[in-house]
Amino acid sequence: MREIVLDTETTGLSPDEGHRIVEIGCVELINHVVSDHADGKRQFYINPERSMPAGAFAVHGLSDEFLSEKPVFAEIVDDFLAFIGDAPLVIHNADFDMKFLNAELRTLGLAALPKSRAIDTLALARRRFPGAQASLDALCRRYDIDNAGRTLHGALLDSTLLAEVYLELIGGRQPGLTLAADARRPGEQTSAVRRTPRPPRPHAASPAEVEAHDAMLDGLTNPIWRS
Repeated sequence: MREIVLDTETTGLSPDEGHRIVEIGCVELINHVVSDHADGKRQFYINPERSMPAGAFAVHGLSDEFLSEKPVFAEIVDDFLAFIGDAPLVIHNADFDMKFLNAELRTLGLAALPKSRAIDTLALARRRFPGAQASLDALCRRYDIDNAGRTLHGALLDSTLLAEVYLELIGGRQPGLTLAADARRPGEQTSAVRRTPRPPRPHAASPAEVEAHDAMLDGLTNPIWRS
């Protein structure tokens, strides 16, 4: 089973106000394990074709100068869509990212990503820990995931952390880990273990034990052992 953990950085809070995506980070999961494939992580920096507000820059640190040399969304969209394929998308606060992604796709006349593809880890966390903080930082603290390098938001960094959080939310970083030690390569043979048999140990009571037992029974009224 293939899933894509995804995050975006933007110029603001809503595409309806003219804000755009400036970074997309993706991490591939195969059977609930982070892929070790060389192309298992992807990062797209995107020129938003507009200026960066100071508030957004303070969040992710992506400047106008840095982004001015990056491709526009139309230039990376084919690569992005090919990477995610038809896999479920694991996103923290999925409504936010899906709204931005679909706004960009609609601008290019492309089909929107259905909301049914999204697995919202924010909703998962709120169901599992009602009333508790459910931010990515709070969940990293809860699961003892090292996020010391997260001084600024970054789509690829956040996706990497979210992958670990998601696997904890669904029950552990490697479901079935207890079976992993018994896994064998196809065709691998196991060697027989030879054990030296031990002689049986006697369990019969000694004469002294029998005598002591009879003496104890003499002190009981109608003991069932003599029935």
